[in-house]
Amino acid sequence: MPGIDKLPIEETLEDSPQTRSLLGVFEEDAAAISNYINQLFQAMHRIYDAQNELSAATHLTSKLLKEYEKQRFPLGGDDEVMTSTLQQFAKVIDELSSCHAVLSTQLADAMMFPITQFKERDLKEILTLKEVFQIASNDHDAAITRYSRLSKRRENEKIKAEVTEDVYTSRKKQHQTMMHYFCALNTLQYKKKIAMLEPLLGYMQAQISFFKMGSENLTEQLEEFLTNIGTSVQNVRREMECEVENMQQTIEDLEVASDPLYLPDPDTAKFPVHRNLTRKAGYLNARNKTGLVSSSWERQFYFTQGGNLMSQARGDVAGGLVMDIDNCSVMAVDCEDRRYCFQITSFDGKKSSILQAESKKDYEEEIAARVNQSALEAVTPSPSFQQRHESMRPTIQSRPPAARTSSTGSLGSESAALSALSLDSLVAPDTPIQFDIISPVSEDLPGQAKSAGQSGRRTNPFGESGGSKSETEDSILHQLFIVRFLGSMEVKSDESPDVVYETMRQILAARAIHNIFRMTESHLLVTCDCLKLIDPQTQVTRLRFPLPSVVLYATHQENKRLFGFVLRTAGGRVESRQTSVCYIFESNNEGEKICDSVGLAKQIAFHAELDRKASEKQKEIDRVKEKQQKELNKQKQIEKDLEEQSRLIAASSRSNQSSGEGQFVVLSSSQSEDSDLGEDGKKKRESEA
Repeated sequence: MPGIDKLPIEETLEDSPQTRSLLGVFEEDAAAISNYINQLFQAMHRIYDAQNELSAATHLTSKLLKEYEKQRFPLGGDDEVMTSTLQQFAKVIDELSSCHAVLSTQLADAMMFPITQFKERDLKEILTLKEVFQIASNDHDAAITRYSRLSKRRENEKIKAEVTEDVYTSRKKQHQTMMHYFCALNTLQYKKKIAMLEPLLGYMQAQISFFKMGSENLTEQLEEFLTNIGTSVQNVRREMECEVENMQQTIEDLEVASDPLYLPDPDTAKFPVHRNLTRKAGYLNARNKTGLVSSSWERQFYFTQGGNLMSQARGDVAGGLVMDIDNCSVMAVDCEDRRYCFQITSFDGKKSSILQAESKKDYEEEIAARVNQSALEAVTPSPSFQQRHESMRPTIQSRPPAARTSSTGSLGSESAALSALSLDSLVAPDTPIQFDIISPVSEDLPGQAKSAGQSGRRTNPFGESGGSKSETEDSILHQLFIVRFLGSMEVKSDESPDVVYETMRQILAARAIHNIFRMTESHLLVTCDCLKLIDPQTQVTRLRFPLPSVVLYATHQENKRLFGFVLRTAGGRVESRQTSVCYIFESNNEGEKICDSVGLAKQIAFHAELDRKASEKQKEIDRVKEKQQKELNKQKQIEKDLEEQSRLIAASSRSNQSSGEGQFVVLSSSQSEDSDLGEDGKKKRESEA
């Protein structure tokens, strides 16, 4: 390297203008070095931060690839080839992550440490010495100025000695500081080269080491693996392009063929009616009554399944039973000036539904499908709902008709192990499911007394009985809902809504397994005292649930028509303990409203209970106050009596004292009179007496 300029240290004592000018040049050079080093430090720090981020991102990528086999994709399936390939990639990327971590450590030690030391130690030392030298130079100039002002005529030896000592001290300090400052500036010319070359050397050595580790990890076997993966990717890409081309062709063909079908009522001449159908599925508008004279129409997907008419809303996993159409009647009706309306009436005439088809073709095919189904049943009769339901009932003594469920009856995609675990944790083992409501009128044994809540008396759901006072007349809340009973079963816990969700799953699975579709329709009356299930035909109370015993209620997370509640009762299959039974119902899209109504009823009952307790407490406080007042009045009366007695005693004492003094005065006067009268007077007085 060429020679390096230096500041002359031996000329520091003289402190000539030439030396000061040369010092200014070195100070400008130090400032330029400091500015450049700061920029270089920021650039190298960005390299270090980027390497750390790359190392962390590589490690995260390897971790996610390892967790692929634990993922549960709805459409993924168990692709063992994909899983093993990603595991191999994860292994290689994990090794690369280790290499990146080593590179980050080497960059921190070999690149960042030298330039940080030069920036934080050497450059700051120059700035500190510069400030100290400036202060020492100013002090020396001030001392020389004071020394020059000493008087020649009036010399003061003490002042002269002090000024001389001050000049000596300041000059010595300036000289020493200036020498150290010059030495640091001269050394800086060497350190700046080291500070720039050493980090670059460390950076290159770290990169070379990283590349060597990478070449050791990327073996020929890995190169063959990468080649095979590349070939597989190209094959998948070609397969995708071919499939996309086929789908595009299918879309074009369907667009051409379906163009006439876009009309809501296509021409029956071009699209003839299929009158040989035994099954039919499609969208229909269903009429729902919302009041005495008002109604609403709801569009849903309907389909026939055996002898059942099913409906399914968008997003539902399975359909729900609308009506048993065995031996039912279908006829066209005029309803609210709408076209293509028809009415389906059950065989017993108790239930009917008015539906509207979208087109004349759908309307005629729906009626034809019903006629063909009836003809098919005439040849091969199928059991009715009641027969199917009775055939599926297990013979269990002293228990209501029930069906057993197992963990394999899940409607979802959970495995058998997960279903069994959920059943064991939420539902009591060996629990029968009750699919029917046991009416007290039909199930009571002869001679058995009926309780007050289970009597056969007709109940007005609005609490307006004619002859006697209804038990719900005092309730301020009366809300009526139409519900269909799905089933009930005993549960282990009543603390989480998951209990209701699991019970819904078990009951729906059991109904699907045992082919049970019949549901009992009832009116659910919500009051502040209880929940009642009322027969819609006879107005007889089927079941009564005390509101304090309803400890949990919830609506299905997806199907808002399903709701349930948990009833805590005393006694069960095991005596002398409380049991919890979960009841599941289906409503007309009113599950959330019913839960809100039950919650409102419980709040009203809770506040009423608080008011009752507050009233009782206030009465108790009033009784205590009244008792205390009586005791106080009694005490006052006693004190008054004592005071009266004391007053009487004092008056009596004063009376006795005054009478004694009167006798003494009379006696004294009579004695004096007797002494004056003499002996004759005494005898005369005695004779008068």
